[in-house]
Amino acid sequence: MNMSLNDEQLLRRIDEVLHYRWDPLGVSDSPEARDEYESYVPRTFQLLKATTDGSDVADYLHWLNTEQMGVGANRKHDAEIVDLLMRWRDQLSD
Repeated sequence: MNMSLNDEQLLRRIDEVLHYRWDPLGVSDSPEARDEYESYVPRTFQLLKATTDGSDVADYLHWLNTEQMGVGANRKHDAEIVDLLMRWRDQLSD
């Protein structure tokens, strides 16, 4: 799959935001855990590219928090992360 430079940059930003800002497990200060959230980047990217209001991205982050990781819900924090991701998406839009 050929991806635009902007999409490649957006993937990188999603990875960084999930690791350094979202970080529900509190591992952002551990270099050994730098890849902890990598597997969530592709789905977050797909949802982010398709969303209009970000609610589906927020729902995905909520699901990851509660079902995948079992750390509990933090809807307010998830909403802040989605807002940041959408700003990156808009900044890097083709």
